[in-house]
Amino acid sequence: MKHIDEYRDAKLAKPLVAELRRSVTKPLRIMEVCGSHTMSIFRNGIRSILPEGMELLSGPGCPVCVTSAAHMDAFISIAERDGVRVAIFGDLFRVPGSQGSLANASSRGAKVDIVYSPMDALEIAKNNPDELVVFLGVGFETTTPTIAATIMAAKIQKIKNFAVFSTQKTMPAPLIALLQDPELKIDGLLCPGHVSAIIGSEVYEPLARDYNLACVVAGFETADILGSLIQLARQVNAGEFKVENCYNRVVCKDGNPRARAMVERIFEPCDMQWRGLGMIPESGLKIREEYGEFDAERRLEIELTEVAEPKGCLCGEILKGQTIPPRCPLFNKGCTPMNPVGPCMVSSEGTCAAYYKYGQDL
Repeated sequence: MKHIDEYRDAKLAKPLVAELRRSVTKPLRIMEVCGSHTMSIFRNGIRSILPEGMELLSGPGCPVCVTSAAHMDAFISIAERDGVRVAIFGDLFRVPGSQGSLANASSRGAKVDIVYSPMDALEIAKNNPDELVVFLGVGFETTTPTIAATIMAAKIQKIKNFAVFSTQKTMPAPLIALLQDPELKIDGLLCPGHVSAIIGSEVYEPLARDYNLACVVAGFETADILGSLIQLARQVNAGEFKVENCYNRVVCKDGNPRARAMVERIFEPCDMQWRGLGMIPESGLKIREEYGEFDAERRLEIELTEVAEPKGCLCGEILKGQTIPPRCPLFNKGCTPMNPVGPCMVSSEGTCAAYYKYGQDL
């Protein structure tokens, strides 16, 4: 197995760039699903060396970005309840809701802790027995196993003042929803690496089979991405659509059975609201009845209310690959990382944030 630094070596990248240019023989539209791919593509300058005719679109792969406006308002409402302390991953802190953000709520006196893992939130609950500590679960399959393990630990340790508000989402449900849109014209998918490490590569096979779509699971280094784009171009050229795994040092066909078993023990599928995509059947995960004492949605009797998207914000369209950030009337005007209007500008995996930081004019 190669050392990770080898995948960043310019000597390896140069021939791959040349091969990519040879491989793209007709217009080719590829959607990268993962927000980490979006950032890596920008950070490594890959867009600047794409051959003529190849276009990369960003999809619904940023978990913070696809969190609905209704859920964001619910998060902020929870944080402002007496006796409640919320724990979050840092990306969520400045995402705007209709009445400000969690950062604003914190400035008004709400207790908001930024943690690196759900287990940190459990530790906060142990140290604050008089408060209900609610971990706001936002993510895909990559983070769900650790949340499941934390809920199990809370049950075993009989920690009663800990709960999770799950808005966890799953792949490939949003991709199937996107592909129902006849206006979305793509030839292939750069499938997510981190998510696929959990769920495996075979879950994308119906996409290749039913939609004549080239699918390649990719890593995150320059050579990983270039090699995967080459394979996508070759599939389209040959008219042979299948799932290829170009990240086999991390991803296997069946994924991680132990992690999936942990998730299935604690969670069950549910319908979930996605920003830009609406309600997608069985695309989310809710906590099973057996562990209902740790379900913040039930425990706090949370009811979601419909919330309008910010006026002029095109996050929903960007997440569906219908437009790009520089075409949004708010981009780098009313909406900047210091004053975000939508989540795509504030999340570290957001497409607007990537364009703002690395390539506004691309």
